[in-house]
Amino acid sequence: MGIHLHNELIEKNHELWNSKPILQSAYRDLYRMAASQLSNLLEPKIVELGSGMGHIREVIPQCVTTELFPFPWIERIENAYKLTFEDESISDLISTDVFHHLEYPGSALNEFHRVLRKSGRVILLEPCMSLLGLLVYGVFHVEPVAVTKKIEWLAPAGWSPENMDYYAAQGNATRIFVGKKYRLQLAAWKSIKTIRLSALAYAASGGYSGPQLYPTGMYRIVKSLEKILDLLPSLFATRLLVVLEK
Repeated sequence: MGIHLHNELIEKNHELWNSKPILQSAYRDLYRMAASQLSNLLEPKIVELGSGMGHIREVIPQCVTTELFPFPWIERIENAYKLTFEDESISDLISTDVFHHLEYPGSALNEFHRVLRKSGRVILLEPCMSLLGLLVYGVFHVEPVAVTKKIEWLAPAGWSPENMDYYAAQGNATRIFVGKKYRLQLAAWKSIKTIRLSALAYAASGGYSGPQLYPTGMYRIVKSLEKILDLLPSLFATRLLVVLEK
């Protein structure tokens, strides 16, 4: 499965976005959650990695959008393993559903650390593997969950970012950031915060690949149920918000 599948998925998702208002609402709420975790450094430079259709700018207008491939709505072509930004030049680096596509997460995190200013933040929105999350992503999503597959932390010697292939392991963010197993590998970060969200309104919207499970007019009602489900993240969390501070 080639990396160019990513390009094809964005083209397909662009069509779905325009025809599914509830998906737009769900993502705007996720972007607002990410925006609430920004570093608030002076003279900020906020960058989104893997912007897809670039809709984060509806919530964070000054955000620089990037992708692996050129699109009319994308400002820069960037590869997570080899960013073109200078050392300590970015205040905040945001990504949504990108981290689980990084086969060598440690190598990518090293690169994120390089481009961030002191007290800058990486903000990740990722699938969360609770009991409900395992059902949602394991049964109703085409990408593998891979919760038992070995994580290759660093890229092997001689590997080049230009040669990366398509990769997906939806469980990686939960495995790495929830719990203490990978805390030694994450020691370079001053602080690590994880917020597990039920995100029921998003999960039941069907996302880009599944059917919508409730009427669009009930969006706010479903959102109100999340406050209860959020009290039991091990059972009901479907989204993970990770904030790494340099």
